[in-house]
Amino acid sequence: MTGHSHATASGMVDLPGGVFTMGSERFYPEEAPCRQVRVDPFRIDRAPVTNRDFARFVAATGHVTTAEIVPDPADYPGMPPDMAYAGSAVFQRTATPVDTSDPSQWWSFAAGADWRHPLGAGSALDGLEDHPVVHVSHADAEAYARWAGKELPTEAEWEYAARGGLDGADYAWGDTLAPGGAMLANYWQGLFPFANLLLDGWERTSPVGSYPANGYGLVDMIGNVWEWTADWWATRYPAKPHKTCCSGAEVDPRGGSRAASFDPATPDIRIGRKVLKGGSHLCAANYCQRYRPAARHPQPIDSPTSHIGFRCVMRDHVDKL
Repeated sequence: MTGHSHATASGMVDLPGGVFTMGSERFYPEEAPCRQVRVDPFRIDRAPVTNRDFARFVAATGHVTTAEIVPDPADYPGMPPDMAYAGSAVFQRTATPVDTSDPSQWWSFAAGADWRHPLGAGSALDGLEDHPVVHVSHADAEAYARWAGKELPTEAEWEYAARGGLDGADYAWGDTLAPGGAMLANYWQGLFPFANLLLDGWERTSPVGSYPANGYGLVDMIGNVWEWTADWWATRYPAKPHKTCCSGAEVDPRGGSRAASFDPATPDIRIGRKVLKGGSHLCAANYCQRYRPAARHPQPIDSPTSHIGFRCVMRDHVDKL
């Protein structure tokens, strides 16, 4: 990767674009293969959108989030009628070790959980104003981006930004997760989902900027909350080649299609899934080692949770650095 970034007064960072190594062959199969990808110059939010930011958006627009709307059972074949209430998925630590192949052990759909009430009805944002907003669906993130005159990043743009100029490194800061024992991101220390040693000081989300910025001056690209991207999920990197530039690198490949992103485990529910990036405070060495730039995860666009947020980009009027 070439070039340098520089911050703007708007809380965004200009990135020069260029060719980088996308993907990894050392962790999960959906990250492979490694390939050379080019992205154009763009501008990206220095930090995830915070509760303070999102509150301004809601105050200005009256936006009602997906989590605040009662779901229509017709959209979800098999939904018990008594589940048709507004809410969102909230993580709850288990008391003892459990089968980590069963996420229902630690996820529950909490009535009244939304961006203002992150733990469910009765909870509040007191003291969380500078934490990333959570319980936002993909449509909520897109609505905020439109209001702000921005867009959601592509998966390639996001990964390029997260790497911070360290091409091919496992983590956003090098090849060691906790060099010298240093906590460089908000992730789970200990045995997930019951024993969190809190070496990083946070049980759930943390204020943005609590950990060192990466080489591009961006904070919280890794851990804290997963971040929505614009790309539809594809399990494996498509074999069909995308357009290439003069160096032979692919030009910002855009993932799969909506139809191909449906979850084959629930064939009756045809809800598209988008790519999440960056991992969250729930990623642990024994469960989800996705606190890395190459890591990726599918998420239904209508399904907010207590560990998913987002940040935005701008592509127009960015100087060719």
